Amino acid sequence: MVIQRGGVCWVGVGELRGSAPAKRRPAVVVQSDRYNSSRISTMVVLPITSNTDLARHPGNVFLPALSSGLPKDSVVNVSQPMTVDRVDLDDTGVELPGSLMDAIDAGVRRVLDL
Repeated sequence: MVIQRGGVCWVGVGELRGSAPAKRRPAVVVQSDRYNSSRISTMVVLPITSNTDLARHPGNVFLPALSSGLPKDSVVNVSQPMTVDRVDLDDTGVELPGSLMDAIDAGVRRVLDL
């Protein structure tokens, strides 16, 4: 199974450390599909939180439940990219629409000053 760019998956992100995300949570795959279909054993994802207050932070992207396919309104935290092992990902079957991925890409560019 290959989770495509824009796919939402469940990922366990480990123990709470500072402001890093902890617990099992949804994340969106932002890595290129060229890498997703390669033999590389890791994927780059961005955590998704139901804490919609984080939408006010620069670059973060609000995901309305109706247009995202998620069960509730959520936010992609673009300032916390994670590289995770593929075996730690479980596909949710949710695929974010292109318009939301464009907003996520813009947020990542803003955070990384690209």
